[in-house]
Amino acid sequence: MTKIFGAFCLIFILSGCTSSLLVSLVAIPSSNHLTREHYEEKYRLYDTQYNQSVTFREHRIPREMHTLYAREFGDQTGEEKPVIIIMHGFPDSLHIYDRLAPLLANRYRVISFDFLGWGRSDKPKNHTYNTDSLYQDLEAVIGYFNFVNVSLVVHDASGPPGIDWALNNPEKMETLILLNTFYHPMDDLLKPEAIATFSTPGFKRTFIRTAANISNYGWKTGYQNQLSKFFYDDEQRDIMMPVLTHQAMDVRNAFFQLNNVLDKEASQRSDNKQRLSDYKGKVKIIFGNEDPYLNSRVALEFNRMLENSSMFSIDKAAHFVQLDKPKEVANIILDSNISILLNDNNTNLSTAQ
Repeated sequence: MTKIFGAFCLIFILSGCTSSLLVSLVAIPSSNHLTREHYEEKYRLYDTQYNQSVTFREHRIPREMHTLYAREFGDQTGEEKPVIIIMHGFPDSLHIYDRLAPLLANRYRVISFDFLGWGRSDKPKNHTYNTDSLYQDLEAVIGYFNFVNVSLVVHDASGPPGIDWALNNPEKMETLILLNTFYHPMDDLLKPEAIATFSTPGFKRTFIRTAANISNYGWKTGYQNQLSKFFYDDEQRDIMMPVLTHQAMDVRNAFFQLNNVLDKEASQRSDNKQRLSDYKGKVKIIFGNEDPYLNSRVALEFNRMLENSSMFSIDKAAHFVQLDKPKEVANIILDSNISILLNDNNTNLSTAQ
């Protein structure tokens, strides 16, 4: 049995990520490898410290027979503030906004939440996880707070449901903000290695998914190897990796299902290209320049497609731009300290100072 586990772990890593962890996975995990309890303790410590330094209110939002976990930032004792909802992608959680949310709270009523199947939200086993499910999660959040007008911040896989919602509800939208995200197939978009593995049909995917389900060690190691590439800032990588790794152990069902339909659902949204071109709402495109996957060329394609959009490119920031450079992202969202540049294609390209 131990040899089977070792083989599963090895195949998972070799197929989904780089081979830099090959040596560590050829052997069965040693007795001193970091356990699930270790990450649980690291998460509790992080969460306690965050709760002591940042003010927010927790909500449990009904979602059919389940509940979504949400946090609300911003003092509501004064005049009513505009609303901004910040959405995570996969394979992560609302914690990717832990640095950004407090910076927006003086100006906005900020709502972060975990999609069903992720973070602290319920994880029903028999639920169908797809873009429509993510869309319904967003609808549940907006309905729970009785919001009339909102700004939406989407990142990674929350792009399709967030953009869908903006297209379907333009009269309720203030600003749509795109952070290193996607919507439909784009020539310059590169899938992260693990996403490419789990979204490509065939025996290989089936076998690797079985291995990842059987071996917590293999799943954890593969997850960390991929996630580490999403950071530019080494300090933030060290802080956030244990937090996200702890939560990742229970997201496999949602992760696998969303990958199963990723290509199909992205292709279906190619039919919305004209709707995107016709969208008149205000759009800010904020991408980390060092993301090799959802890269600056993807941002430029969004910029060309969306008539009322401005593009902001942030250096020394990768896929998790909101963790690498939260102040710069906040400045752009808040329209402060921004200098406007013009690129060769006469497209507005802005960089926060």
